[in-house]
Amino acid sequence: MVKINIVAVGKVKENYFLDGIKEYAKRLGRFCEFSITEVPEENYSKVDEKLIEKIKEKEATAISSHLKGKVFAMAIEGKKYSSESFATLIKNTVDLGSGVITFVIGGSYGLHQDIKRRSDGLISFSDMTFPHTFFRLMLIEQIYRAFSIIEGSAYHK
Repeated sequence: MVKINIVAVGKVKENYFLDGIKEYAKRLGRFCEFSITEVPEENYSKVDEKLIEKIKEKEATAISSHLKGKVFAMAIEGKKYSSESFATLIKNTVDLGSGVITFVIGGSYGLHQDIKRRSDGLISFSDMTFPHTFFRLMLIEQIYRAFSIIEGSAYHK
């Protein structure tokens, strides 16, 4: 069974997001071994460009040890997928023998270039900006939808 990992910067504090994440994580159990790894988010009261780069470097160091298998980083400049093409990406990745797929969600300032370079692909859901906790729920739902599409279930209409 394929392993799907999400590595995300920061913690989810809102119960309504946590409830949704738990629900989709439970549903994903039919299709894969699913896990979420949270790494600490760096918070400072005042930041400038130099400090932002240091923050992203520190978060990248924390993320790096959790990168396994095929790695896809979530980045606004990444490729946009329909739900069907995202399902195809997951299916093809699994069919090519990758037993582990890792998705990376950066912190408030995005991902350091080292993580983007180490990734096998960059994925964007939109040109819009979303709260990271909300985006985590969206990503998990889309992973579940992708497996539903691959299976041919009625979830995806």
